[in-house]
Amino acid sequence: MTTESVAVATPCRGRWPGLAALLLGEAMNLLDATVVQVAAPAVHADLGGPVSDVQWFGAAYTLPFAVLLITGGRLGDIAGRRRMFVLGVTLFTAASAACALAPSPGPLIAFRAVQGAAAALIIPQTIGLIKAMFSGEETAKALGSIGPVMGLAAVCGPVVGGVLTHADLFGSSWRSAFLVNLPVAAVVLVLARNLPENRAPHRPALDWPGTTLAALGTGLLVYPLIGGDLRQLPLRDWLLLTAGALVLVGFARQQRRTARPLLEPSLFTHRGFPAALVTSTAFFAATNGLTVVVVLQLQLGAGTGVLAAGLSLLPWSAGLALASWWAGSRLVRRYGRRVMPYGLGVLLAGLLAAVAAYRATAPGHYPVALLPALALVGAGAGLFTPAFFTLALRPLRPHEVGSAAGLLNAVQQLGATLGVAVLGSVYLSGAGPSGPQAACWVAVVLMVVAGTASARIGTADGPC
Repeated sequence: MTTESVAVATPCRGRWPGLAALLLGEAMNLLDATVVQVAAPAVHADLGGPVSDVQWFGAAYTLPFAVLLITGGRLGDIAGRRRMFVLGVTLFTAASAACALAPSPGPLIAFRAVQGAAAALIIPQTIGLIKAMFSGEETAKALGSIGPVMGLAAVCGPVVGGVLTHADLFGSSWRSAFLVNLPVAAVVLVLARNLPENRAPHRPALDWPGTTLAALGTGLLVYPLIGGDLRQLPLRDWLLLTAGALVLVGFARQQRRTARPLLEPSLFTHRGFPAALVTSTAFFAATNGLTVVVVLQLQLGAGTGVLAAGLSLLPWSAGLALASWWAGSRLVRRYGRRVMPYGLGVLLAGLLAAVAAYRATAPGHYPVALLPALALVGAGAGLFTPAFFTLALRPLRPHEVGSAAGLLNAVQQLGATLGVAVLGSVYLSGAGPSGPQAACWVAVVLMVVAGTASARIGTADGPC
């Protein structure tokens, strides 16, 4: 995906309202993911079905989001970024309304997948449109506003999910977690009139065979992991996992042979970029999977309400937002890549503290000691992520940055999907109170993998 672009409309006169539309669009997607994570057990209690549906309410969103992100970016290059942004918001709004009206788990999961596909149209357009609207120092200011807005959304998401579901406005219960998207999306669409139309100067190609293989392969890998007992998977699930791995091998071969690949081939000539992909997958698998485990344990194991579960995630969100701001504004510029292992160290300390908290809490009781552990996990994640994304993109050439950013976002969502599948299944298949402890240990292993891979990102200490 090229980073060059061309405006095809009159210059944008409402740059700041246009920027507000982009930031609200991004925040809406993050809020939707976190709100639904908190509300998912209440959804299951109302609609019934197997408990594994709680995992599917999240995975059905993140899986198409991950697979279609790069294709969504290229559609913006071809048809116009403003057009794809508006189309994505419109589709996301309609899918949100359909989710709120879903009569059973099956349709809800299907509409969640539509939401994920719509998000894949929205998110890739942001950077290109910001660069089309702003220049010079204003560009840096506009891009710099993304982090704080995402941090605020991360803080508000669990609380909003708990409050909306608990409030039961007009008898809507969990359905308000989806209905809240409608007024937000309406504001985004009004503000989006200030966005200029913008597309790439040279029409890139769409790699539909590659997109299909990637979607099929990842779907075959994720499906058997959700809701199954990972200690004794049946033969059918092993066959599905094997088929998924083979399809992804075929995808890799197809990418090497096609003249118009979905992925920029030169990205993999950089020594640290494949390591960055492994790091991102493992890191976001651990953090997103752990969020689901915490919510499930609080509502299904400790018997707390949805509001208490949402508020219990507040230390995590606050630690993430504050540490991310501190690392992004000061630490990364001063200490460079050394911030990454420090962040992972803090996060690992939080995971070990969570294991101790679960072990010390009697079955059916609220794990009070978990709250400071979650604050440590959030702080560690906040320290790690700004340094990671800065270093992962730093050695790339200008024409590679767009494709690399899209691929990093894609594997982030794929990692989130795998984390929900694996850690959620570990918790659900665990015997009694040992379930959350086992899930935390899996998260520890994933963080060790992330730390080992991240050691290959960048070669020099010092400022980034």
